Amino acid sequence: MTTLIACSHGTNDLAGQDAVRSLIDDVRALLPEVRVVAAVVDVEQPQIDEVIDHEARRDDVVVVPLLLSVGYHSAVDISRAVDRHACARQSEPLGTHPIIADVLVDRLAAALPGGWLPGDHVVLAAAGSSNPSALIDVETVAAAVRTMLPVPVTVGYASASAPRITDAVADARLSGAARVIAASHVLAPGFFAGLVSAAGADVVSAPLAPDRRIARVVADRFHATR
Repeated sequence: MTTLIACSHGTNDLAGQDAVRSLIDDVRALLPEVRVVAAVVDVEQPQIDEVIDHEARRDDVVVVPLLLSVGYHSAVDISRAVDRHACARQSEPLGTHPIIADVLVDRLAAALPGGWLPGDHVVLAAAGSSNPSALIDVETVAAAVRTMLPVPVTVGYASASAPRITDAVADARLSGAARVIAASHVLAPGFFAGLVSAAGADVVSAPLAPDRRIARVVADRFHATR
């Protein structure tokens, strides 16, 4: 049997902690035959290197990053911990899975009970990373979302990348948008969700988790890596 280590970023936000726990519980319910263990790369405990060291003594392990794009934590923190063990492997992050775009669009619909209006503009608001692969991941999601929405979609980042969300919101208004909606491309409440909320959009959608569909994404990443 292979152990699934579900590795999130970690947060001090209690709602964010609850959302991640709920997601991991959904993964356990979806994969009752698989041992599912939680880990984090920052802020909380247990840290990913300690978890892999412990779990690799008893089983093969697959680490599924509960992250939405490739970045420092997946490419460095998680990879270093995985590379120490021949029986450990690492899956892709969650973000480019088609289900993530579906959840994003549903979060937007929930934030707009009156539906879309003329002059609406969506800013896909992501955390950001200095890793070019992360930007490709976000653009992949943006391209998918554009096919499902009747309004323009541009991208903004909370940190490390340009344009920043505040600039993307301002640019949308300069281009004639009557209402700017920030689509929160973050997994759970926490630091980055707060930056999205404070970026000046007229409407902000909720983070993606909790949502049982995301457990299917985790399961797919796990099975693809075994």
